[in-house]
Amino acid sequence: MSSSPARAERTRPLRARVTAPPAPRPRWLRRGALDLVFAADVLIAVIATGLTISSLGNHNALHGGHLDPAQIFGISFVLCAPLVLRNRFPLTAWLASAAAMLVVGRWFIPPHAIGTAAYIPAGVLVYGLCLYAVSVRCATWVVVTAGVVTAVGAIVINAPTSPAAIVLTVILLLGGTFVRSRRSGRELHDVVAHHMSVIAIQAEAAPYKVADPPKELVESFTEIRASALSGLNELRRVLGVLRSETPDTAPQPGLDDLPSLLESARNGGVTVTSDVSGTPRPLPRGVDLSAYRIVQEALSNAMRYAPGAKVRVHLHYGEAALVIEIRNDSVAPGVQALWEQPGEPGRSDGGGHGIIGMRERAAMLGGNLEARPAPNGEFLVTAALPLGSDPEGAP
Repeated sequence: MSSSPARAERTRPLRARVTAPPAPRPRWLRRGALDLVFAADVLIAVIATGLTISSLGNHNALHGGHLDPAQIFGISFVLCAPLVLRNRFPLTAWLASAAAMLVVGRWFIPPHAIGTAAYIPAGVLVYGLCLYAVSVRCATWVVVTAGVVTAVGAIVINAPTSPAAIVLTVILLLGGTFVRSRRSGRELHDVVAHHMSVIAIQAEAAPYKVADPPKELVESFTEIRASALSGLNELRRVLGVLRSETPDTAPQPGLDDLPSLLESARNGGVTVTSDVSGTPRPLPRGVDLSAYRIVQEALSNAMRYAPGAKVRVHLHYGEAALVIEIRNDSVAPGVQALWEQPGEPGRSDGGGHGIIGMRERAAMLGGNLEARPAPNGEFLVTAALPLGSDPEGAP
């Protein structure tokens, strides 16, 4: 007889093929370790159970009292409890809800038995939410099967109301499928963008790994890098829309908006000074936006990890490139390691994605970015953005 861990290990591949893992929640749907969607499911299940107990009790008293209190509580519980499972086990939650609806509708409370409604409202609500979760997370054949089972179940329980039930089912399944396709597209673009960044970096470094490389080899790698950066540039714009639940159609910020950004940092507890060298002039759109975002990202990290620090922002308008230098004179222990992580540290409300996002912004324009401690104890971020780049074309 096999043990439970061994059985779980054998069934894991099957579960992986049937149900996809949950997508990461946006920050506004989490409070620390608390998942607000799960909390809402629990709250709805509790409220729905209480309301169903009260409603069934009233209708039962008006129609002969065929159900005792224990039966009323049991019916309310089995109809509403599956909602608590849908976040972690969507298929199990839907099966439990479907079984509860069928058993209650066929043997305990037939349609219109103690009221005018064909179904108990709380059961319909829970079933619909569980069916939606299945359409978002489960394999296509499971979603189709769930739709067919729902249609057949509606006919078995109460044929006259089946058309309305079928229409509602189609709406839920289409909505869930649309959400799943958007999530899949977002993940695909993230993966492709990452690998294209790696290709560009490796193509740039490859000629230096060979002593006296042939001119043709250098030119081939240069073309590979340019093609990768051009494709990454297009993906970057798509990702900007996909990562936002409400895409911003307002004009993108640039260095003309730098004074308000610096003032915002000062209000956040950072002493910021800035200066400019060279001859300021209009910049290509891609360079202007990326320069603003890089400064924004660096200031965001200074406010987060070194409140009260003195930060100096220097812009140099060269003939071929814009050079950005941000110096932070107060670096707390461990901040360097935090900057190198691709997770929460280094993110800002300006659409940045940590040090990786800053490097990608520079790389897609054909430039480069470094973030490291300086010999004098400061933390230094330096970016060089070629002025011959534009987001509408390849660097």
